[in-house]
Order: sequence, then structure tokens, then C-alpha cells
Amino acid sequence: MPAPEEITILVRILAALAIGAMIGFERTFHGRPAGFRTHALVCVASALLMLVTVYQDRWMTHVPAEAIRTDPTRMAQGIMTGIGFLGAGVIFKEGLTVRGLTTAASIWTTSAIGILVGIGFYFAAALGAMAALAVLAVFRWIENRLPAEYYAHLIVTFPRRKVMTEDKLRRLVGDRGFSIANLSSRLTNAGKDFEYRMMIKSRERLATEALSRQLRQSPAVIGFRISPTGD
Repeated sequence: MPAPEEITILVRILAALAIGAMIGFERTFHGRPAGFRTHALVCVASALLMLVTVYQDRWMTHVPAEAIRTDPTRMAQGIMTGIGFLGAGVIFKEGLTVRGLTTAASIWTTSAIGILVGIGFYFAAALGAMAALAVLAVFRWIENRLPAEYYAHLIVTFPRRKVMTEDKLRRLVGDRGFSIANLSSRLTNAGKDFEYRMMIKSRERLATEALSRQLRQSPAVIGFRISPTGD
């Protein structure tokens, strides 16, 4: 029959696995690169490393128990530092948009929960897991219904000889419910094309489809790109 300490270790590892998998499932469901397996591994690894500290008297057998004076918080600090590198790996820049910040934060949170499970602080770990899942799932639903300004990067390309004037472009964008926060322009394709770049904002998320439809129907536009900001 397993010893009580072995049962405790097993329970803590399984709890870390379950909590990490739950948080990771939400990320996988929404198509994020660091999802189910990544979060499960992060939580289990954090718990395992804290178990090294909690049960240090089991592996430091050559040192008298009364001589052991280690600081468990240093292990936690080391774990969180290492997780910072993993979190940075899921943050990427696509054009002018930065994505992956929420996933990086969820990895960091999962690591903290794993530390709590590793030392047996189940109540705080359970509250942390519920809070993390609420932020990732429930808060998403709330965020989509809160009044907020919707920002996107807009790139519109014209032939150099048939460029739409800036005033006309501003009216086109404004008629679709957007305002332009800033605007720049440049020549591309070896000087053959003219490109407008701008940050646009609106209080209506559905305004993007109307703007996209208008740009598609314009014979002068040879290309455009609308990139929403956010995670």
C-alpha cells in the first residue's frame, strides 16, 4: 500500500494536471497556439518543482534534517522567471497587431496555480482556477457586450495613376461608421501603387463588414487589409 506522503504527492500532481488541462482547453477551443497540453504541462511542472522543496527532506538524506535551511519561495521565484520566457514565446506581432498577450497571461496564472497545488494550498488553487476560467470564458462574453471603441488597422492600395484623394477616402470610411485616428501614405510595388495606412475606430464592430463590402465594390481599389487590434 502506498505511503501517505506518496498518496499526497499523487493527488497534488493529478490536481495540477486537471486544473492546467481545464484552463488549456479554453485556449485550445479558441484556437490559441499554447493550449490544452501546454497549460497542463506548465501546471504539472510547477507542482513538481514545488514538491521538490516541500519534500526536500526525502531527497537530502545525506544532510541532517535540522541542518536544512532552504527558502521555498526561491523555487517559486525561479519558476515564475522561467515561465516568463515561455509566455514571451506565444506573443507575436502580425503586421501592426500584437497577439497572444492573454495566452501568455494564462500560462503565467497556470504556473502560479501549479505552485499552490504543489505546496498543498488547494483552496487558493481552486479559487485561482475558477478566477482564471471566469476571466478567459465569462469575461469574453462580457467584453463583447461592453460599450467600447473598436480599433483596426486599415491598408488600402490604389494604382498610382488612379489614387483616391485623402478627403474622399476619409468620407468613405466615415460613411461606414469609422473615424480615422491617424493616416499615412507611401508608394509600393516599385512606385507603381499608392498605399494608405491608417488606424480606424468605431463603436460598432459590425461596421467592419460594411467597410469591407464598400472597398470590394470600388473599382479603384486594387487591394486592402483590415486588421483588428487586440488579442
